[in-house]
Amino acid sequence: MASDKSGKNIEAGDTSRRILVVDDEKDIGEFIADVAEMMNFSCTTTSNAADFMAVLNPKVTLIIMDLMMPDMDGIEILRLLKARDCKSKIVLISGVDKRVLETAEELAESLGLSVVGHLQKPFRQVDLEKILTASRIVDPSGGAEAAQPISKQSAITITVDELEHALLHNEFVIYYQPQVELATGVMVGVESLVRWQHPKQGLLVPDVFIPITESLGMIDQLFWIVAKKALSEIGQIAKKNGITVTVSLNVSPYSLHNLKFPDTLLKLAEECGVQPSNIIVEITESGLFKELSKALDILTRLRMKQVKLSIDDFGTGFAMMQQLRNVPATELKIDKSFIQDMLVQDSARVMVLKIMEMAHELGIKVVAEGVENTNQLEFLRANHCDLIQGYFFSRPLPLPALLDWFKNFHGS
Repeated sequence: MASDKSGKNIEAGDTSRRILVVDDEKDIGEFIADVAEMMNFSCTTTSNAADFMAVLNPKVTLIIMDLMMPDMDGIEILRLLKARDCKSKIVLISGVDKRVLETAEELAESLGLSVVGHLQKPFRQVDLEKILTASRIVDPSGGAEAAQPISKQSAITITVDELEHALLHNEFVIYYQPQVELATGVMVGVESLVRWQHPKQGLLVPDVFIPITESLGMIDQLFWIVAKKALSEIGQIAKKNGITVTVSLNVSPYSLHNLKFPDTLLKLAEECGVQPSNIIVEITESGLFKELSKALDILTRLRMKQVKLSIDDFGTGFAMMQQLRNVPATELKIDKSFIQDMLVQDSARVMVLKIMEMAHELGIKVVAEGVENTNQLEFLRANHCDLIQGYFFSRPLPLPALLDWFKNFHGS
């Protein structure tokens, strides 16, 4: 029977919740084992990399590892775990600067390892309990809470003929994700998101077909199909249901080369009964510099015609300060990766706060993407974020489901 360094029986806990600790500080290992066993985990502690690698096996569901080891440091161990194709979840601990911990976490994730968080020494019992609870560990070989496999859609291959047929026969449908104003709790807008109702593959998400659509030079054709359908549907719900909201249209940077773009969009809006001020053109931060002079020409004319401009995925590009300086944006959307990490990672939290502060000083509204829980919502509310979008309120919905959602929505 395996034992930890203090001789305690480590098989007493739930065998689907097995923790393996590697830390050269004996008292830290014993502390983790005591807390883990109180929470009905089984826990083995090791004090060096060699013992750790010898004990490691596929039944270990959570690894708690110190970065600062004397014989082999934590980064080297992460490489070995990658080589072993380790499926266990990982918690990093160390007394080093928190930024180093966060960078190590990013490195582990880039290696394909599953990191559930980090703890900076000295940490409290309540902090350890919280991260053990949040880890939701189970047997890596399966179980009710095992991670879902990557979507099968990533393996789908789209042919040129299929895409041309879809464009010709209008196989694309629009889903809408609500945007809620934090100050009032009211749905004030929707983002239109295209889906492909493939006759054989089923409903396909944009990641499957947008890249090939752009590479084949068909993105303009797809955009106008999406814009016409979205503006028509939003115009109809305003007329029939009395629901007036803004509608966000995602525009590829490849579409910002046609100087007639603003006039075409405004003509389409008029035909659909949608006011220009209720249209938001979303452009990705990373795509703005493909043809800067033409892009700025188009974007400036759109603003002159009262169309709003949103910089999407803000914070992920390479020149975000210059974007805000040059582009007449009315809102920016903080990338969901920052929102998801802001309560557990100092650097993400600082980015979110500074982006909101900077945007508000420039008179720009802020939309937080990817909001999924109450803690995120309350943090954003406390720091005066303007709009919220994410699964906390709703997934993207087809129009009939959106109308049902709106009837039953009671605000934030």
